[in-house]
Amino acid sequence: MNIPSELKYTKDHEWVRIEGDLAVVGITDFAQKELGDIVYVEVETEGETLDKEEVFGTVEAVKTVSDLFLPLSGEIIAFNDVLEQEPEKVNSDPYGEGWMIKIKFSDASEIDTLLSAEEYTDLIGA
Repeated sequence: MNIPSELKYTKDHEWVRIEGDLAVVGITDFAQKELGDIVYVEVETEGETLDKEEVFGTVEAVKTVSDLFLPLSGEIIAFNDVLEQEPEKVNSDPYGEGWMIKIKFSDASEIDTLLSAEEYTDLIGA
């Protein structure tokens, strides 16, 4: 199980990489393994400002569809367009080319509510 220590995590299995006043978001290695082969990623909230834990999109696997929850309040400024043609990047490289969105977050204090790699490892029992 790959759980990079430099990232933050949510109880809903999203990962967050802070880059200045931006946050890059995707789903964790654990989540993509649980979902199985991902066939579609839908994010129609680009350009919108949402609150933490609001649904920002969905990920569709062969067997199921799961909502994606915003880990930090802010404006969704980018969607990884590569996923439109190659949603399987979420399976093959969830922390790299499989990233989903970039957020210009509005409340830096929310970062402190995210889980560390150790806390996330405990959550999933890895």
